[in-house]
Amino acid sequence: MWDLVKSGGWAMAPIVVVSVLALAIVLERMWSLRRRRLVPPDLLMQVWDWIRTQKLDKDKLRQIRQASPLGEIFAAGLVNSQHGREIMKEAIEEAASRVVHEMERYMTLLGTIAVISPLLGLLGTVFGIITTFLSITSHGNADPSMLASGIAEALVTTAGGLVVAIPALIMHRTLMRHIATMTVEMEQQAIKLVDIVHGDREVDATGAA
Repeated sequence: MWDLVKSGGWAMAPIVVVSVLALAIVLERMWSLRRRRLVPPDLLMQVWDWIRTQKLDKDKLRQIRQASPLGEIFAAGLVNSQHGREIMKEAIEEAASRVVHEMERYMTLLGTIAVISPLLGLLGTVFGIITTFLSITSHGNADPSMLASGIAEALVTTAGGLVVAIPALIMHRTLMRHIATMTVEMEQQAIKLVDIVHGDREVDATGAA
């Protein structure tokens, strides 16, 4: 395998670099975007219990904020709950925009890697073919086997670029879909929190978990 990578020449170096970078991003995002970390299943029920028993104080708010991204959204809304429903919703929306931005960290870079990897491979192939033809021209030897060997080595970079790009694109789409799903779930739980605090309607807090 390593011999195959070396046969691609200098153009394989940036492809190897972006492949390692893409793998690191995917592993980090998969760990950071775990559902239980983003949306703890019992958080809304816990907050509802503190509100009902009038135990929600500054220490509890700090605990909620630091517990999870959803907790950060909840805390922003609860801090502004005394100013009315609309102000509470605005505070939740502002906090949610920060949380979603954090969830999407490195996703642009991962998408860029998926796009540029095949281009890097194509660039290496073009330079490899040019070098092969220049070598044949300078030596005056048009041996077909030599030409085929040179082109085969040049195509290694194209294959390498595609090997990096395809998984990177799949993981980018998968992670973005996961982020969208988690965003909707956070929004639904935040709406339930607003309704609980302002008592506009009966809310099944356990069903939101």
